[in-house]
Amino acid sequence: MTNVLNLIGGERVGDPQVTRRNPADPGEVVAVAPSSDASDVDAALTAAVEAQAAWAAMPAPARGAILLDAADLLRSRQAEVAADLSREEGKTVAEATGEVRRAIDVLRFFGSLGWRASGEVLPSAMPGTTIFTRQEPLGVAALITPWNFPIAIPAWKLAPALITGNTVVLKPAELTPLSAAHLSNALMEAGLPAGVLNVVHGKGSVVGDALARDRRVAALSFTGSTGVGLGLHRILSERRARIQLEMGGKNAYLVLDDADPAAAAKVVAASAFSLTGQACTATSRVYCTPAVLEPFLDALAKEAETITMGPVVSEQQLAVDLAAIDTAKTEGATVVSGGEAPSGLFLRPTVLTGLSHDSSVVRDEIFGPVVAVFGVDSYEEGLSRVNDSRYGLTAGICTRDLNLAHHFAAHAQVGVVKINRPTTGLDLNVPFGGVKDSSSNTFREQGTAALDFYTWSKTVYLGHG
Repeated sequence: MTNVLNLIGGERVGDPQVTRRNPADPGEVVAVAPSSDASDVDAALTAAVEAQAAWAAMPAPARGAILLDAADLLRSRQAEVAADLSREEGKTVAEATGEVRRAIDVLRFFGSLGWRASGEVLPSAMPGTTIFTRQEPLGVAALITPWNFPIAIPAWKLAPALITGNTVVLKPAELTPLSAAHLSNALMEAGLPAGVLNVVHGKGSVVGDALARDRRVAALSFTGSTGVGLGLHRILSERRARIQLEMGGKNAYLVLDDADPAAAAKVVAASAFSLTGQACTATSRVYCTPAVLEPFLDALAKEAETITMGPVVSEQQLAVDLAAIDTAKTEGATVVSGGEAPSGLFLRPTVLTGLSHDSSVVRDEIFGPVVAVFGVDSYEEGLSRVNDSRYGLTAGICTRDLNLAHHFAAHAQVGVVKINRPTTGLDLNVPFGGVKDSSSNTFREQGTAALDFYTWSKTVYLGHG
């Protein structure tokens, strides 16, 4: 068991009270963390404000060197960090190791951008004048991160905020305090000045709300449920502070007759069941044209039986998953595979058919390893069904028809399109985000596009000669 403390002004403080148990072995206490209040948030913001000017004045290559050194420290501890992540979140060790590696690569990517020129030089219509732009940090950024990627998501929010000269207050998910501690330890040991990064553990309704309402917060980046995200959007928008939201998904896959059923089943199984289905990019709806429906469904059921998953994250999440499956059954669904939790928090990958398109199981995010399969008469109907959702994060298509693949890419109402590839899994050097109720539909995360959220542009006219 590890006692996890807040990080405020370079000091580890707080009273550990909240116990986190291993979802694979509930008898094991993994960590105990503080349940912070508004006074802790105030102290963290005070430290962040005091540290910001000096941090912004540090040359960007020097800021980048700290991120690169932190990446090296995480790399040297990868096995330990992955083991702790697996114990507190429930991922398999292989999945946890991949996530830690992602955090390392994110730190390296943004650390290297310390050497990248910012702004641009532009011509002027006025003689003897040069115009250039500067990208200025916003000030203090608040980051609220979820439990399903407890080190990767904090890393991909922290790194662009820090490299651009902002200071940060991070509120990690209550269920996964240990992963955030590993990340902050690496950054502090790499030489991050006191107050540049502050970490406050506690309830979202307390810590997150206090961060959102404090006018010292210039920008807030949130990943989590749509309901909470929209509430934060209202608070930040009232005072014209910048907000970035990555919220829910009800991601769909379209499988066409020309696709190989077995290959398509592998793609969809990876989309639906990897990470225990606990990813905002996971596939939960599949639409198949007539000739491929039956062979695909058979192949997907076989794939589901071969999948090795960790436990779901909590008893609460398991109850949500099982309630959704029970609802589907009452609405006439056939359970093709899975549908039960044979022990503890381990839920079998579940494949459903026979549901109405209006079923709550089809419309609402479950956030578990549950996928519903439907038949459609044509590509056009399938595309329409894919887009018939309040969410718009990811969508995929399995086809060998290049024309239809390009048509789907142009007309799917989502932020990320996958063609013959799982909807889960993202490259860190490209923009990520959704549309509709999946996002604030403004700034993107990851890649160099992530820098835009944490900076504002200033135009300078320089007269000479």
